[in-house]
Amino acid sequence: MGGFSDNIRGALLMMGAMCAYTINDAFMKGAAADVPLFQAIMVRGFGAVICLGVMCQMMGQLRVNIDGKDWGLVLLRTAAEVGGTFFFLTALLHMPIANISAIMQVLPLSVALAAAVFLREPLGWRRLTAIFIGFAGVLLIIQPGGADFNSFSFYALIAVCCVTLRDIVMRRMTRDVPPVFEALIAAVRVTGLGSV
Repeated sequence: MGGFSDNIRGALLMMGAMCAYTINDAFMKGAAADVPLFQAIMVRGFGAVICLGVMCQMMGQLRVNIDGKDWGLVLLRTAAEVGGTFFFLTALLHMPIANISAIMQVLPLSVALAAAVFLREPLGWRRLTAIFIGFAGVLLIIQPGGADFNSFSFYALIAVCCVTLRDIVMRRMTRDVPPVFEALIAAVRVTGLGSV
């Protein structure tokens, strides 16, 4: 019974997180009429840095001992996060939310495929077939060459690539890198993007 309630709790947390992402995207798109992109990134970033900094302090993750290889992965993951933020938000400001959301739906598929290719994770023919059907479904939704497909659709696809890289790099890190600490580093760097 406990496992079932844990699954429900996990599903509710995931739904809440996805709802928060959508609300954030709507606020960013709404603010775009009055606030330049980089300024909006900086303001949003300050909030994220404060929240993550408090979480790191409460969890005792501000002082960590990370080796050189992990620091390289942290920097690569942070660069992917910055790229993903820039390309996603640029696309978001120039596309309908529905269109960019449809493009971002390819993300779980791209992560699974990248994990199989680069991390040698097992991927049977059934899952591989499902991934390619999923890619085809996304292509039907975004309709390359259609009226709604523009140059900013490529920005969204680049954002998918950046987020895929970010997630794959995270899988290569050792357990010595606390996730909240790593998220704090990425948030600081993304906030710095807003000062450009």
